[in-house]
Amino acid sequence: MPTKSFESPVISETLPRIRFLTTPTSDAWVEQALAHLDTILLDHSHCERKAASVALNLMFRYPSSVKLVKSLTAIAQEELQHFEQVNAILEQRAIALAPLAPPPYGATLNKAVRRDEPDRMLDLLLVSGLIEARSHERLGLLATHCPDRELAEFYGSLMASEARHYGAYWLLADTYFDRAIVMQRLEELAEVESNILATLHPEPRIHS
Repeated sequence: MPTKSFESPVISETLPRIRFLTTPTSDAWVEQALAHLDTILLDHSHCERKAASVALNLMFRYPSSVKLVKSLTAIAQEELQHFEQVNAILEQRAIALAPLAPPPYGATLNKAVRRDEPDRMLDLLLVSGLIEARSHERLGLLATHCPDRELAEFYGSLMASEARHYGAYWLLADTYFDRAIVMQRLEELAEVESNILATLHPEPRIHS
């Protein structure tokens, strides 16, 4: 899809810094995303489906954690609503649903998740929160800089829910674990998350 010329923004001045993300998204990602809006939109569909799946999997893994189940039920429902919305836009634009090779982002983050409980539960909540926080940041960048007004408005409409989602994951971590432990582990995982994105993935993705 052709786009208007893009003048590189100063990211830190165009959007507020997202707490707990160690480094902001690079200008290079914004340029790459705006040059491949169809691919970004298709990847967004995959991301919403995966986000719903993550919430459901955590509910199945920890069914006796009442607050977790209640909170993640709401998130899963909302992610599926977003999935439906993105797919409707894809259909309107005659962009066929198709598989996309995932970037290394999610798999690399999951490698940092510890395997023994209760550490595993904490890490899964924090990794999910970091992914949602990065999604919130990047949808905000698309809403701010996308030359396609319809898409810009759509991305902007999702920002509040993305903020609620990453807040919910961190609140759950704070509910089930000591805050000092949560903050120490969050700092470690946030560094891993930023290191993954330090090199721009050659294929445009929401998390590339």
